[in-house]
Amino acid sequence: MSRATWRSWALVAGTALVLAVWTVPLLWTLLTSFKNDRDVLAYPPTIVFQPTLANFHEVLFGPTNVLGNLLASVIIAVATTALTVLIAVPAAYAFARLKVRGKKPLGFYVLATQFVPPMGLIIPYFLILNQAHGLDTYWGMVLIYLTFSLPFAIWLMISYFEDIPAEMEEAALLDRATRLQAFLRVVLPQARGAIAVTVTFVFLNAWNEFLFAVVIAGAKVKPVTVAMYNYISVEQTRWGQLTAAALVAMIPVIVLGIIAQKDIAKGLSMGAVKGVSRR
Repeated sequence: MSRATWRSWALVAGTALVLAVWTVPLLWTLLTSFKNDRDVLAYPPTIVFQPTLANFHEVLFGPTNVLGNLLASVIIAVATTALTVLIAVPAAYAFARLKVRGKKPLGFYVLATQFVPPMGLIIPYFLILNQAHGLDTYWGMVLIYLTFSLPFAIWLMISYFEDIPAEMEEAALLDRATRLQAFLRVVLPQARGAIAVTVTFVFLNAWNEFLFAVVIAGAKVKPVTVAMYNYISVEQTRWGQLTAAALVAMIPVIVLGIIAQKDIAKGLSMGAVKGVSRR
């Protein structure tokens, strides 16, 4: 066999291995969600079994359903994403385009906030929100999520704004457009893909976050990630309900990915196109 053939087979094998590592846990979760307790705990594990919808019925309509928690997660994730984009987009544009005094120190400060380990912020956040009566509230959760989503979104958007040719704005300014009009009518349409990427990542981070939620949330405001933890106890872990709740919690993220997939693909390819054009 030639070297090219060996490389092709190695590429196929590597791709298959990566896909297996990603898909096998997901498929196992799917199978477990349709098993009863006896099949879940069977040893060796059973592949052929009588499927049941009891776990999904318990998760959606039973005493421990997560519908209210899903709504709480939607409110928190949507509010966090909307506020993050509303603040991060103009902030990133200012860092990328405008000559602002103290831009470099401010940029370093924004980046430095990402260096702090989240574990070290839990107690200070808890004490601050406790004094401000923000524990177990939507605004408290959103405020905390903004502290780590904003720096990420700003630095992500800066690179995309730098990829947009400045000549397009200069042409708009020559046509007597204001800086705000050039930003809204020229820059933002070009950055649509970048905004879609930012929205997706910020939403995913807010939706999947557990560490801060388990400390700040309570009985009134409990995201679905914390609610799923209720299926784990000292006596037993209800794997059927846990996997069913995990699959239900994936639905909003999958829907978001399907809706924004074209813009995400466009946004992810912007940097690559710029690199090729420079060559």
